[in-house]
This record gives sequence, C-alpha cells and structure tokens, in this order.
Amino acid sequence: MKMLDIYEELKKNSYPGRGIVIGRSADGKKAATAYFIMGRSVNSRNRVFTATDDGIVTEAADPSKLSDPHLIIYAPVRKLGNITIVTNGDQTDTIYDNMAKGQTFEQSLREREYEDDAPNYTPRISGIMEIENGKYNYSMSILKSADGDPSCVERFTYNYAAPIAGTGHFIHTYMGDGNPLPSFEGEPEKISVPDDINEFADKLWNSLNADNKVSLFVRYIDIATGAEETKIINKFEKI
Repeated sequence: MKMLDIYEELKKNSYPGRGIVIGRSADGKKAATAYFIMGRSVNSRNRVFTATDDGIVTEAADPSKLSDPHLIIYAPVRKLGNITIVTNGDQTDTIYDNMAKGQTFEQSLREREYEDDAPNYTPRISGIMEIENGKYNYSMSILKSADGDPSCVERFTYNYAAPIAGTGHFIHTYMGDGNPLPSFEGEPEKISVPDDINEFADKLWNSLNADNKVSLFVRYIDIATGAEETKIINKFEKI
C-alpha cells in the first residue's frame, strides 16, 4: 500500500469528520495514537476534550449551547490494563466492558453498528493498542452501512502485529463534505509517524480545516516502559 501524506490529505478534505491514527514512531520506541473531531453544526462544534485519569472525554464548551448530547458526548479514549482504546463514540465503553469479560476486540463490537444519524449513517471507527513485555500490536475497526443502505451493516477489522517503525494507519468517518455525508471507503490508509509528539500534533492540527476542526488528542506510549506523553488541543475554551 502506498504511503499517504496525511497532512496533504487533510488539507484537501474540508470535512473528514472524526479520525483515528494508530502507529509506531520512526525510532520504533513509541506507540502513537491521535484522535480528532470536527463539526458543522453549533452543537457539534461546541465541544472540548477534557483529560481523565486514563484518557479523555468530550464536554460542551458552553453548556448553555448544548442542544443534543446524543452522539457527541462520550469518552473517546480509555485504558483497560495494558490496552488503550480509542473510538469515535460510546462504543469505547462497549469495547471496555466486553474485553474486560474476556471477549476479543472484534467480538466486543458485534452488538454495535453505524450511528443512528440518518441519512448519514456515520461509521463507528475504533482502535486498540496493546503493549505487553516490550511488544506492541494494534487493531482498527469500522462499522458502516452498505453504501448508505442501512439494511446492511458492514464490519471490518484490521490487525497489525509488530508494526513497522515510522508507520501508522489512518481511518476517518467521511470521504468529504456533502449531504448526506459520504462514508469512509477502503482500508485504513498507511501514513508515516514522526518521533516527536509535538511535531505530529502541530502538523495534524494545522492541516485540519480551520472552520470545522474542534479538538485533537495525541498520545505517545514508550513501548519498553509504558510511560505516556499526551497532548490535547482544543479550538474553544470550556466556560
């Protein structure tokens, strides 16, 4: 698969929606992930990422402007032992609860499907990063309608064992702006991942559409020690 320039790709797409990146830093020492959200409406733009003990939650920047918390207020990032879960919705909790019961990542999502936001039927995108005894692997998932037909749920899971240094994969919800919004198509796109978290965060943030971008989360985890470094960028401040 050809390496995609994620920064140029984001600059060309005014509305990729929500996106997940998971990969490995160029020096091979860090597991890397990024998650961003965008918005077109007042309700979806009125958000910030707030740090929690193990990840983040979305919150209303101005609670008085929150008209519908459904689909926009959730925990995008949580940790279950040595597993970091990153998703674009409340399926984070589904994965957490079911994996805690011994189910696999893929099994844990069988009870979920695309979002109930007709006519878009926004895909649910998810990923997990597993680090144990100095070894690292990750998986990504997309649950989507069949080309906009809600009668069929398509489920795709991608597993990356011993990921290559400097390489990651990018999956997002929309191919671009539109009414209805066109769902992501194809496999997660292969991208490069730099060593420096600040470089990665700044380049991603600056590549997102200035009007539509809302928040960005980036985390690098030392594969040998488990030490974490996290960067959060919010367009708006919480009132």
